[in-house]
Amino acid sequence: MNPWAGRRSLLFGWGYEDPDVELRAFPRGRVLAIAAAGETVAALARAGFEVTGVDINPVQLAYCRDRLAGAPARPGRAERLLAAGRAVLRTLDSRWRRIDLREGDPAELLDSRRLRGLLATGLAPLGLLLPAFAHAIPPRLDRVLLARLRRGLGHLPADNPWAWRLLTGRDELAPDTRARATLIHADVADHLEQVPRGWYDGISLSNILDGPDARYAARLDDAVWHALRPGGVVVSRSFREPRPGEDAGPRDRSMLWGVVDVRRRS
Repeated sequence: MNPWAGRRSLLFGWGYEDPDVELRAFPRGRVLAIAAAGETVAALARAGFEVTGVDINPVQLAYCRDRLAGAPARPGRAERLLAAGRAVLRTLDSRWRRIDLREGDPAELLDSRRLRGLLATGLAPLGLLLPAFAHAIPPRLDRVLLARLRRGLGHLPADNPWAWRLLTGRDELAPDTRARATLIHADVADHLEQVPRGWYDGISLSNILDGPDARYAARLDDAVWHALRPGGVVVSRSFREPRPGEDAGPRDRSMLWGVVDVRRRS
């Protein structure tokens, strides 16, 4: 079962994936990406790929279409949740009231005892609230997330637009999403099963494998290898931590992902 199927509100107004991962990994040609906020779709299209964006959520797909036509970003559920968390922090810790990533050491913000307490309290019930995603949510996600942010903030945070988005709520990325792409309202497994064999040169799945049950995950895996040509590349992300001996994959500047999996079909 695809747990995204029943979601019919705007979940994401901004992108939380670094499309440079796909831009570096994909061979030229025809590619697919989850529509989401439209930013990965637009980045691939502007780079010369022939892009299809797919989303099972009609509200999110309509938003992606608007962004590709030049509409400004607007907040979704993710942005409202992040804004509420930052508002609480600003009342509890004065250092969060005027954040400028170009000054001082932004990693010091993560040493706030109040931030650690807020994350521990706010993220502890996440597995219960989102049972379909429980297997991908690491134990003590608060500590895991702080560690990922510390690693990310060690790499020129002032030049990282995703750091601005997460920590300040400011859109320093402000991408020009205007681009041409084919958008399809569909379950991605359905779509991949229906295209001719080897139709795509690259497939970007976001983190949709974090949610489905094993039966759907196996079906999607089969559909990906049906739709991907030999030599093609599939990119997927996950909130989970790497398993023992597993490579976490290339660095994604958004800092959220535990695993970025890049696989090439032989």
